[in-house]
Amino acid sequence: MGVKQRIAVLVEREYEDMELWYPYLRLTEAGYDVAIVGPEANKEYPSKHGYMIKSCIGMVEAKDQDWDAVVIPGGWAPDRLRIYPEMVELVRKTNERNGVVAAICHGPSLLVSADIVRDKKTTSYVAIKDDLVHAGAKWNDAEVVTDGNLITSRTPRDLVPFTKAILAALEE
Repeated sequence: MGVKQRIAVLVEREYEDMELWYPYLRLTEAGYDVAIVGPEANKEYPSKHGYMIKSCIGMVEAKDQDWDAVVIPGGWAPDRLRIYPEMVELVRKTNERNGVVAAICHGPSLLVSADIVRDKKTTSYVAIKDDLVHAGAKWNDAEVVTDGNLITSRTPRDLVPFTKAILAALEE
């Protein structure tokens, strides 16, 4: 692998537990440099089920760094994250650099705010399908959809193919 690729996993209150932890652990296990990025550094954020995770870097510092990938778990966190211009900029900048941008469940709502889904094939939890379509995405009901550097999935039951797609994209 040479130099470790750097991956930002975004977090805010009420993230979906499995959608954060499964990719985080698999990417860490695969040897990547994975950072939990929240609005504030060194702050604990509770999941939808109360499971805490501590951010290691805050969004102000993170937005100015070059990430090889960004992973956006679902739950209610993406809706909270999209109100922060710094988080939107981090996603947009990673996409512009052709870094891997992966979002699951409600995570693609942050992609809508970053304006990076126009003419792209995507999927998501069905509740945000209309948001993606209105933002110009070509929505598909599939366990994982990859379009260039953009990887999207629907729900926790799609985590295995979602994470395999992220790993495969990072290997390219």
